[in-house]
Amino acid sequence: MSNANFVDYVKIFCRSGKGGSGSAHLRRDKLTAKGGPDGGDGGRGGHVVLRGNSQLWTLLHLKYKRHVFATDGESGGSSLKTGASGTDAYIEVPLGTVARDPETREVLFEVTDHGEEKFLIPGGRGGQGNDHFKSPTQRTPRFSQPGEDGEEGWFVLELKLLADVGLVGFPNAGKSTLLSAMSAAKPKIADYPFTTLVPNLGIVKYRDDRSFVMADIPGIIEGASEGKGLGHRFLRHIERNSMLLFMVPADSNDIRQEYHILLSELEKYNPEMLDKQRILVITKSDLLDEELQEEITRELPEVKYLFISSVANLGLVTLNDIIWKMLTI
Repeated sequence: MSNANFVDYVKIFCRSGKGGSGSAHLRRDKLTAKGGPDGGDGGRGGHVVLRGNSQLWTLLHLKYKRHVFATDGESGGSSLKTGASGTDAYIEVPLGTVARDPETREVLFEVTDHGEEKFLIPGGRGGQGNDHFKSPTQRTPRFSQPGEDGEEGWFVLELKLLADVGLVGFPNAGKSTLLSAMSAAKPKIADYPFTTLVPNLGIVKYRDDRSFVMADIPGIIEGASEGKGLGHRFLRHIERNSMLLFMVPADSNDIRQEYHILLSELEKYNPEMLDKQRILVITKSDLLDEELQEEITRELPEVKYLFISSVANLGLVTLNDIIWKMLTI
């Protein structure tokens, strides 16, 4: 999928349906000239509903459909007949979609399961027919209740990718290369910063037909938590990952410092990210001889680490085993 086709933020205008009016009908037939009230209730207005769809992974389909309207309920009829309900408007969204109030930024709800349905706006209730208002002193009420108006408003939908493993690192750290080496995903790979401008997902096969999902998140830079570079746009995708692979190339000037900068940016954005399991992966390790590797090891922070090379297929089987073990603890 091209960069232009990945959309993880949309603002849409929605309107639920108005409830139908109750009926004020009085029973009349060839045997009854002046019967009592028999007006039915109005139908409810249609809801606006978000529904999770595991076949979607972008909000692209909503980019060109910014207005979503449900239909109104129908009025009640004679013989206590209830009016038909309005047709609900369903918005299919990828798993990991968050609905927010655009003014307050308050999270309204999240959709995380296939087929899960959440009401964005409820439809208006139908009005009661005149049968509800009869009493010993009011035997033939000639009035009924109008239906409730529907609601309308703007809403923000944001996508946070659901993945088991998130690849975190500065631009050009080898994240896309690792994803392409371990899965069938084919992200764009080149030797310059910000090659990856959209997250990429890949399914990594493990033993006995088991698998897990790995996400290549666009590169972080120092200050990303404050909106620099790609900023908040992609940091939110990391929130959904079960565990994180911090990737620093072996030819980095200071591996320890890069790791702590990455960790600091995540902490500033959301301190809860530090609760996730993590591994430090030193990429491009085919450039190292045994002596250099030992020297780098002495300078590494106190965290589980592994030397790998995606190009030379060095350490990938071991990495696979470590990831699976940590995911299944």
